[in-house]
Amino acid sequence: MRYDCLRSVAGAAQLEGSEGHRLLICFSQIAAAVLYLIPFRVVALLTGFYTLRHPRFRHKLPSPPLNFLRRLPARTDTML
Repeated sequence: MRYDCLRSVAGAAQLEGSEGHRLLICFSQIAAAVLYLIPFRVVALLTGFYTLRHPRFRHKLPSPPLNFLRRLPARTDTML
């Protein structure tokens, strides 16, 4: 009974992993198409403007993905 439960959980995790892989491939293809159509200088300029914007226009809290990445443990924390 435990084995069947573990198999179902592992199958669900494996399915989520394959869907994540497809999502990554689709996002990469879209990003490649956008970067092919828009010159690199324009992308760099827009990224610079967004990064160096005035503090009045920034959010007080970090974005959810950045907040998640900041909370992950460092490699030094996982070493014994």
